[in-house]
Amino acid sequence: MRNNGGLSRGLKLFAHPWRWYLLALVMIGLDIATKVWAVEQFRYGPPLQIIPGLLQFTYAENYGAAFSFLADAGGWQRWFFGAVALGFSVMISIWLWRLPANRRWEPLALALILSGALGNLWDRMVLGYVRDFISVYYGSWSFPVFNVADMAISVGAAMLVIELLFFSDRDSAGDKSPREKDAEV
Repeated sequence: MRNNGGLSRGLKLFAHPWRWYLLALVMIGLDIATKVWAVEQFRYGPPLQIIPGLLQFTYAENYGAAFSFLADAGGWQRWFFGAVALGFSVMISIWLWRLPANRRWEPLALALILSGALGNLWDRMVLGYVRDFISVYYGSWSFPVFNVADMAISVGAAMLVIELLFFSDRDSAGDKSPREKDAEV
């Protein structure tokens, strides 16, 4: 009989919670790669229409927070938002570490939020601004330009809200709600 000890040790790298940190790392890489691509393609060139009248790739630099909040505050916001993102990332990392191994939805949401926070933190600390390139618009209305990190944060936050609204009564040990446990008795 063959010993699969090496294989099982290797697979432990992907065991909880490392798999969620690995997912966050992959998403950070995707975010940075798409930002580099956007800078190369659109910084000095015209936008690329993906769906005319609705979606285009362009280039924008955001010196503030979400929706350019405090973008013209004089520079202190770079360090303030960086410290907030770093503190928030530490909190999310600890939360992710403490989750039971059988959870899927919540750690996925947290990994997405973590990747988005760290992806934008990288830009903010290295460049002093966040690179955005996805533009959604219709007629004269336009949504603020965003990036992959912003999408990860938004999707992760929506997943946490769904968890809170629809699944918060589930027991983390058995993932059964009190009603389901009562029905078994």
